[in-house]
Amino acid sequence: MIGEQIDVVLQVTSVLDALDIPYALGGSFASGAYGVMRSTLDADLVAELQMDNAVSLADALGVDFYADVEMIREAIRRRSSFNLIHLSTMFKVDLFVAKARPFDRAQLDRRQEHQLGGLPENRVYVSSAEDIVLAKLEWYRMGGEVSERQWRDVLGVVRVQGERLDRDYMREMAVTLDVVDLLKRALAEAA
Repeated sequence: MIGEQIDVVLQVTSVLDALDIPYALGGSFASGAYGVMRSTLDADLVAELQMDNAVSLADALGVDFYADVEMIREAIRRRSSFNLIHLSTMFKVDLFVAKARPFDRAQLDRRQEHQLGGLPENRVYVSSAEDIVLAKLEWYRMGGEVSERQWRDVLGVVRVQGERLDRDYMREMAVTLDVVDLLKRALAEAA
């Protein structure tokens, strides 16, 4: 991760912290924390946003970000996602509104505090290694199972984390996400 990307992520997460909005960093940033680092064009966050957070979030991000209040409201209504764009770097942060399903709840409950860029003051909440694997398997499935990047991220986390992974939890959640076959395949390939 380059310094500018870390700075942008920290700006967004500090606003979420200040507004008392639970979040977890996911995507390639998080898979790199548990597996193999790779370059990325954006950062992904899952957050427990409520309708009354839309204006306060956009206001708190201020003039440094493009943050469309109506797009935020629509994403909250639909339990989908929206983009925040840091204007001076054009780095994009995708915020995924937590869905009302066991996986999203567990992902926020199981999040862990990590340092970004190796600096103690750069602390953010990151999805657990297990939840990164599961989320990436879900994205891999939704993308037609063709993304080599997603699959490499999954294998990287599984290989690096090895026996530290809570495989029982992963198997249980894989059922709810309909990725049992992909999890089996990933665990076998990474062995």
